[in-house]
Amino acid sequence: MAELVVIENISLDGVMQSPGGLDEDTRGGFDRGGWAAEWLSRDPEAAMASMAGDATSTSLLFGRRTYTDLVGHWLSTSEPNPFTDVLRDTPKYVASRHAGTELPHPASTLLPGEAAETVTGLTHALDGEIVVLGSGELVRSLAAAGLVDRYVLTTIPVVLGRGTRLFGDTPAELTVERSRTFSSGISVVTYAVRRPGAFSG
Repeated sequence: MAELVVIENISLDGVMQSPGGLDEDTRGGFDRGGWAAEWLSRDPEAAMASMAGDATSTSLLFGRRTYTDLVGHWLSTSEPNPFTDVLRDTPKYVASRHAGTELPHPASTLLPGEAAETVTGLTHALDGEIVVLGSGELVRSLAAAGLVDRYVLTTIPVVLGRGTRLFGDTPAELTVERSRTFSSGISVVTYAVRRPGAFSG
């Protein structure tokens, strides 16, 4: 059975929207995109730590929008980059409520229907780690269903004041497994999620 690991860049106020570029995700009139990329470009050591994968990662899971935007961006970028080979070759699963969703990139499989059901089936079918990148709406639905096992959060020392936040209204208790803070103030922390019912707050 696979574990579900969520990897995200977040601000100090919990925003995860549009970390990579100004026009990456402008929903809600968000005009502060690129905030994480700017900081990480100044701290290559932190950037490498934020991208460090685990040897047990066997597949990637996306919501439809992140799949289209993130995978499409890196696979169409001609300059050498650290993501192309991984995003092209790693099995990719895309959760979508629409059975007709087209998946134009290689090694991609559609999970049509409600994410809590389809992703539960996926975790039972695979071993190792299933890594979720971005895909905030999907992450919140999986967290509400008690499916997230671990978060790897790169926290950027900036307060954005607005934007879509990673966490919704589902409470959770997290245990720190690994933590590293860099001179820039960026931290990369791995949290294990305690099982539903453990929350005592």
